[in-house]
Amino acid sequence: MGVTVEQLAPAEVAGLGSRVAASVAAAVKVPGQILREVLVALVADGHVLIEDHPGVGKTALARALARSIDADYARIQCTSDLLPSDVVGANVFNQRETRFEFRPGPVFAHVVLVDEINRASPKTQSGLLECMQEGHVTVDGASHPLARPFMVLATQNPVEYEGTYPLPEAQLDRFMVRVSLGYPPARQEAEMLSAHAGGDRVLDVTAVTSVDEVLLAQRAAIAVHASASLRDYIVAVLARTRNDPRVELGASPRAGLMLLKAAKASAVLDGRDHALPDDVKQLATAVLAHRLLLAPTAFGLQRSEVVRDALAAVPAL
Repeated sequence: MGVTVEQLAPAEVAGLGSRVAASVAAAVKVPGQILREVLVALVADGHVLIEDHPGVGKTALARALARSIDADYARIQCTSDLLPSDVVGANVFNQRETRFEFRPGPVFAHVVLVDEINRASPKTQSGLLECMQEGHVTVDGASHPLARPFMVLATQNPVEYEGTYPLPEAQLDRFMVRVSLGYPPARQEAEMLSAHAGGDRVLDVTAVTSVDEVLLAQRAAIAVHASASLRDYIVAVLARTRNDPRVELGASPRAGLMLLKAAKASAVLDGRDHALPDDVKQLATAVLAHRLLLAPTAFGLQRSEVVRDALAAVPAL
């Protein structure tokens, strides 16, 4: 699917988002808001952390998304003995040519599912940091660019912590949004059982766009206008989380950058060329909550409550 224009118009990005959302929803039952946040991360060139129980469709979501945008897909199953080279690749000696050559790892796909990321050792987890932040891999001093677009969807099981390595704050901060799929309603779950009785529905997913168009959509998101008052509003929300006595570590400046990028992506997915405070409000919890560190005295408090309280306390400018 060839694309010659340099950037998509907001209306075209909105159409692209609608097609991808419909394609993914036909294969896996995902709450509309969650699917929206994943698409926002895709258009904003961000990464997604999915914290949920096994068997709720995390892998199917990643596969369906990759097939919908005609992207290369790879899955990394994390275990305690997984090595960084198993993720990023390694230099292998070619005996015929008597030289070392680079063999890329699974991280060189467009869409990478990192399953149960907290079961990998900290050393292996850190191997993803450069990939997610810089868009390239450095092995033995040589830099290798990753595919574009590049999106990591990492999963964590929120109930099994034995033998796991909790992600450090620095790595949590690399994920634009954190989402939870949850269990589907009973009627929807019954429909899913019927739909999947004949086989894997993800295999029926066909591309509705291309990675080239996704890149153009990302450019369109960058071009979305964000007023000075909107930026001031985001900064005020961040400051509110930092000054909350229930919070030990509030949202960082990087969190603000992520929230602004997400708001601009949300705007262009709605066909607008400018971001609004409503875009910020809709995405603030998904973008900010996992970046907060609660004070030891805030027992039982959910981080999402802190974000909601900050939004309620700060008037839109």
